[in-house]
Amino acid sequence: MATLRDIRTRITSVKSTKQITNAMKMVSAAKLRRATEAAVSARPWQTTLTATLQRIAGGGSGGGEVQHPLLEARAQVRNVLLVVISTDRGLCGGFNGTLLRQTETWLKTQRNTSVPGTGHNEAQPRNVRIHTYGKKARDFFKARGIPVAEVRIDVSSVNFQDEVQALAAEMVRGFTSGEYDECVVAYNEFKNTISQVPTFARVLPLSIDASASAHTGPAVDYVYEPKGSAILETLLPLYLRTLLLQTFLETGAGEQAARMTAMDNATRNATDLIKSLTLDYNRGRQAAITKELIEIVSGAEAL
Repeated sequence: MATLRDIRTRITSVKSTKQITNAMKMVSAAKLRRATEAAVSARPWQTTLTATLQRIAGGGSGGGEVQHPLLEARAQVRNVLLVVISTDRGLCGGFNGTLLRQTETWLKTQRNTSVPGTGHNEAQPRNVRIHTYGKKARDFFKARGIPVAEVRIDVSSVNFQDEVQALAAEMVRGFTSGEYDECVVAYNEFKNTISQVPTFARVLPLSIDASASAHTGPAVDYVYEPKGSAILETLLPLYLRTLLLQTFLETGAGEQAARMTAMDNATRNATDLIKSLTLDYNRGRQAAITKELIEIVSGAEAL
């Protein structure tokens, strides 16, 4: 049974932990506001760019049918580039764990997915090349012996643009050269403060649905100058960078929301534990005083 000194020491320790978790909650709350604004404010830009591409892909009197290497879906998907975006720091609940466990399951499905082979009509599993962002993804795959081709850590919102530029260039190079047949990004989509959904988004080949154009007004026959193909040559790489940047922004907002929620729960649990320990301490102290009084009364009666 714990002594009064042990209980008092534990109360002091839990109070110190509570101060830390409460401070981390307030810091995450401050960062969450900025991260949320960045993620939400980028969505209209992506929506407008998507609508523009849909109009161009739909053609017009000057547009015609447009084609681009980044739009070409492969008949057989053999080689896949998987980019996993996690965080460098923990203490954010199941934010990283849920995504990484689902990624491991996704990898198993890809290895069990067969595509027709060449020459001998054999079935061959898909080859997945993994790039990770964040220490948590690196450590997860390393612990399970899953090879990772490239690791990026200490990625902050300050250098998101540089990371996106480099990643987009690598994807375009690999996809156009035939090294990759698909490029997929695994990340946590930010829904709200308490909901971040693990998402596997195929970013290459790009998918532009011309029939889903957001234009609802009267029919307009656009004349493109230069032609649609030349416009796509500029807009499609920009669209790819926009998609990738959005995944980083969503991850940043989701991380702060998850950490704020986790630290708030930890602070509440610490408060409840302090109350419970204080009650145990008071009961033990009362029992000790009662015992001393009984001993004093018993001694007096013996005299």
